[in-house]
Amino acid sequence: MSAQAASGQATSVQAASAQAVASGGYRYWSFWESDGGEWTYATQGPATARPVDGDVIGFRFSVSEDSQDSAKPRHAADSFDAVCGRTPAEDGAKRIAVVIDPGTPADAPDGEQPPALRTACARTGTDATAADALASVAKPLRYNSTALLCAISGYPKTGCGDQVSGREDTASSAASPTAATSTDDDSGGGPSAGLLVGLAAVLALGAAAVWQARRRRG
Repeated sequence: MSAQAASGQATSVQAASAQAVASGGYRYWSFWESDGGEWTYATQGPATARPVDGDVIGFRFSVSEDSQDSAKPRHAADSFDAVCGRTPAEDGAKRIAVVIDPGTPADAPDGEQPPALRTACARTGTDATAADALASVAKPLRYNSTALLCAISGYPKTGCGDQVSGREDTASSAASPTAATSTDDDSGGGPSAGLLVGLAAVLALGAAAVWQARRRRG
């Protein structure tokens, strides 16, 4: 990726972050890593994160203001054996357990219902990134013109990082049994910095996919 393109993406993310603070949040796919027992919000994008054999990564679709507010994948973070236990190890390859959580109806765009949470075992080359692992098990992926990840496995059908005007509906859904078991996040922190990390992560994922597609065509 050129320095100019990277600078343009950073500017776009910063602008989106400022809008999100004023509006209450964005609806987007966040990227998570497992520390062996708990989900942690990724500090780098999936295009640069390089999980090793035995790792678990997650993607969660939700409405959030920042990384502290973002909902975690509703699946065990220590689930490698459950997801990849039947996939034997191979020389020159690694196995990554991928959790894809489309979220709750409260987070879904108007007129859409989230599909079921699913897991997949991605077998990739040893130098593959988290973006490579996702692409190998979750097609089709959809991106916008700025390489922002818009949809995983076709969800959502429309929209891309849409601005949400308020959090009342999402906040009230926390009282429902489904929502209560789907998130156990802390609140607070700096919305601008947190959302910058989240959107930068999905931007990095999209940029990697676009770069790979161009390389193959070339």
